[in-house]
Order: sequence, then structure tokens, then C-alpha cells
Amino acid sequence: MKSAVETLNPTRVRLTVEVPFEELKDSLDAAYKKINQQVTVKGFRKGKIPARVIDQRFGRGAVLEEAVNDALPKFYTEAVNTAEIDVLGQPEVDITELKDGETLNFTAEVDVRPALELPEDFSSIEVEVDAVEVTEDDIEKSVEQLRERFASTSPVERAAEDGDVVTVDLEAKVDGEILEDGVASGVSYTIGSGELLEGIDDAVKGLEAGGEATFTSELKGGSAAGKEAEVTVKVSQVAARELPELDDEFAQLASEFDTLEELRADSRKRLENMKQYDQATQAQERVLEKLLELVEVPVPEKLLEDEINTRKHNLEHHQLGQMGLDLDKYLEIQGKTAEEFDTETREAAVKGIKTQFVLDELVKREKLNVNQEELTEHLMRRAASSGMSPDQFAQAVVEGGQVPLLVGEVARGKALATVVESATVKDTNGEVVDLDEDEDETEAETAEAASEAEAEGKTEA
Repeated sequence: MKSAVETLNPTRVRLTVEVPFEELKDSLDAAYKKINQQVTVKGFRKGKIPARVIDQRFGRGAVLEEAVNDALPKFYTEAVNTAEIDVLGQPEVDITELKDGETLNFTAEVDVRPALELPEDFSSIEVEVDAVEVTEDDIEKSVEQLRERFASTSPVERAAEDGDVVTVDLEAKVDGEILEDGVASGVSYTIGSGELLEGIDDAVKGLEAGGEATFTSELKGGSAAGKEAEVTVKVSQVAARELPELDDEFAQLASEFDTLEELRADSRKRLENMKQYDQATQAQERVLEKLLELVEVPVPEKLLEDEINTRKHNLEHHQLGQMGLDLDKYLEIQGKTAEEFDTETREAAVKGIKTQFVLDELVKREKLNVNQEELTEHLMRRAASSGMSPDQFAQAVVEGGQVPLLVGEVARGKALATVVESATVKDTNGEVVDLDEDEDETEAETAEAASEAEAEGKTEA
């Protein structure tokens, strides 16, 4: 077999392949065998029909077609390996010549991973991130949230006010008809929390136990999601919330600490850790943006189209479907036009593909490997974010053949970590931020940052 490669553009090539007919022998034998199992000819046992009889009865052309279909993938793969090209997606194959007993010639056009020129080092990259600052107000807010969790309630004989917990029965009608899934009894609701229907706060405030009111609200879920409904709310109980005193006794109740001072100190430490994590994530995202600006990355149009379609499909049929929304309603809630949505989806897809190409190239250049411990840690984090147990997630990954995908995510995370380590990161106070204090944690975070940049609807590249 002979093959040649013609570069059509930075992301697409044409392979021209010439196959001597004798190299089709195995596929021809397989074709005769397959046809033998599918047809019957009087006077011959099934599977024992001579080749000449098959040619006479069913035509040599049928045999050649079967043989070529069997042989093309093998010769295409051999041509790709010989040319040492990194193909993306499926090829467009055109048989240019097929002469029985002489030759098979074909061409295959396919997208390829573009050759990239990465900087020798990344010390020129400089980004600014938010400073880690924990104020007294931050600490007070954190302690107050903890205090809210330990609030108690007691029934009162008065009209409902902001902050009260009311027990209500709800009934929703659309076009005068009560919805099957629009009736609920004994629902507990904290006035002002915003956790139920829009308009319910104004409706129940001022009502005592036994009071009733009707209001109009747009339903967010259920069989009539997105429709205006007439909702009747009846209050069966009003309860006042009582917050515990902020003292050492509360600290002992709500934490492992003996004093309120120790609890406040722990809150400060936890808030600092959270802000440091956010700062590291911000640094990774901004370093990645700078890195993509430094590298020219051609994007294969077919790959981009597939990625856009995958993202739209995942949004419409998975995320929105679970929320009981369609795309039109989602765009209305987001305040976006279809054109704006298409533009944003395309930009996100381009960024995801470029991110994968650049980080994969860096993985190859730096010869970065992924060990079992790193893969397991990443799997545990992905399982937690998916709401599945590690065992369930691991089984789904293996059964779906997605292990290489996870390995790629970890490797790209390590690649991004090497760039972050070389870059200069300063906070808004002008101070240099040291992200190397916990190298393992940094690599774990950058694996997440890299996979998030590619976004859902992973590109098989």
C-alpha cells in the first residue's frame, strides 16, 4: 500500500491511498464467507457455495463492495499511522478507482489536531486576583448564619410578620382549573426567604392562623411551568423564630468550641481558607485566559459544529429538562435573545476546544503522566459533584468507556498547574500571591479549572 498526505488547511488533510489488489485477499475471502452464510443456492450446502457460483448468481460487484467496506478502515488506519497524524472525528472517504484484479484507490479527508507553537516558558504571564481579606462583618455574617440554623420556633396568636414561619396549604389554578400537581398541604415557609412562589410573602403577611389570601404567580416547575397561576394560600399556623443568645453556651451548642471567641476565630480561619481557594481558582482561570492569548489555535469547523450541538443538546435535554424548562423559557429568564445565546455557546465551545488543544500539547511537551492515586482523587471529586457515590461513578465511567476522558482531565490540570507556577500572580493590593504552599491541592484545583474551561459536552479530541 502507498499513501500520501496533502495539507488542505491547518486543521484538515487529505490522504491519498493506493492499495494493490492482492492486499484485498483477506477481505475478499471474508466477503465470500459472509455471503455464504447469508444466501442459499440449490444443490449446495449452506456455507459451501463456491466463489464462482456466488459471482455468477449474485455478481462480482456485490463481493467487491463487501470486501472494500471491510478493508477500508484497516487501510485508512494504516495510512494515518504511517503519516503520523493526529486525526479528529470521522473521515470523508471517496473511492477514486476500483479495478477488479488490479487496484483500489481512495482519498480520505479528515480533521487533524493543529500543530501549535507554545512559548518556551510562561514567566511573562502576569495576572491580578482579589486579595484575601476577612472583615469583622464577614465573621458576624458567618456566625449569624450559624445562629439561624439553631433558631427555634413557637406558635403565636398574631398576624404573620417578616421572619415568621408559617404553615400553609396551597392550591394553584390555571385558566380556572386546579392543577393535579398544584395542591400542597402543611407546607412550612419562612416569610422573606424567597424559597416558594413569588408574591407569597405579601399574601401571607398580616394573616393570622385560619386566614386566607389569593395571589398571582408564575409557576417555576411542574406540569404548568412558566404559566401564570392563581394561587390560594391558607395559613394554619404562625410561629415566631427565636434566635439563641450569642454567648459561650451557644458556641458549645453549635460547635466543638467552649467559647464564643474561639468560635469566631474558627469562622475567620474558615473564611480565609474559602477566600484563598477562590483566589487560587481565579488565578487559574485568568492564567488560562492569558495562555490562550499567547498561542494561535486554529479550530476545525466540523469539530466546532459538533461541540456546539453537543452543548445545546445537553442544556436542552438534560439540564433544562430536569428543571421543567424549555430553551425559550430559559432564554426569557436569562434575558437573552436566541442570537445572543448562539454567540455565547459558540464562544464557549471555541474556548473549550482551544483549552484542550493547548493543554494537551503541553502535556505532550512536558511528558506529564497520571498515576493511579491522582486519577482516584479526581474520580472522587467528580463523583461528589455529580451526586453519585464513588463506586457508582466509577462503574458508570468504566461502562461508558470514559476512563481516558478522566485521565485527560487530570493531565490537563497538571499542565495548567505548571503554567500557574511559572506565572506571576498579584492581588489587588499589589502583593505577590504564593500558590505553591500546597502543590497537590493546586494540581487538584487546576484539574477542575481545566475541565470546567472545556465545559460540559466534552470534546472527543
